[in-house]
Amino acid sequence: MTADRTTGRLLVSTPHLDDGVFHRSVILMLQHDDDGAQGVVLNKPLGAEVDAVLPGWGEHIASPQTLFQGGPVQVDSALGLVTVPREVGLPPGSQRLFGSVAIIDLDTPPLLVMPEVGGLRIFAGYAGWSAGQLEGELRRGSWFVVDSVPGDLLTADPEHLWSQVLRRQGGELAFVAFFPSDPDLN
Repeated sequence: MTADRTTGRLLVSTPHLDDGVFHRSVILMLQHDDDGAQGVVLNKPLGAEVDAVLPGWGEHIASPQTLFQGGPVQVDSALGLVTVPREVGLPPGSQRLFGSVAIIDLDTPPLLVMPEVGGLRIFAGYAGWSAGQLEGELRRGSWFVVDSVPGDLLTADPEHLWSQVLRRQGGELAFVAFFPSDPDLN
C-alpha cells in the first residue's frame, strides 16, 4: 500500500494487537508520507472534562463530551479536529486536512470557530510513526486499512466503533468484529 492511500482512511487494529491504547483501536489517519505518519485514536475516551484542560471549549464538544486519548505521542498536548462542509469556507484558525475534516488552532477563541463547523473532538496526544514504521506494521498484518465514513470522527458511541467499523466492511472482516476481547476466555 502506498503511503498516500492511508491519509483520510482508518487503521483498525487486528484482534491480536494487544498493545495498550492500540488494543481494539480505530485510528483516523491525518497524514502519511515518506517521512512518517500521524493519526488519532477515535475510540478511547478519557472521561476527563475538556474545560479542565482547555477552558471555553467544553460546551462545544460533540457527545460524548470528554477528552479523547489520541495516542501515545505527546499526550500533554491537545489536538482539535472539526468537521467543515466542503462548500463552506474554513473558520479562522483552521486548516483542512482532507474531505470535511480540519484541524483547529485551540488558541483561537471558540466563538470564532464553532459557528462554522459541524462538530468538534479534542484529543490528548496522537499516534505517530517514523518513516517506514507503519509500512512495516502493515506488512506484518497489525492493521486493517479501511475507508472512513463521515460519522466516524464524531461518533456518539466510541466504545463500539471498532466492531461497527469491521461489521460494515462485510465479508471476512465482518466476522472479525465478533472475536472475543480475550480469546483465552472463549
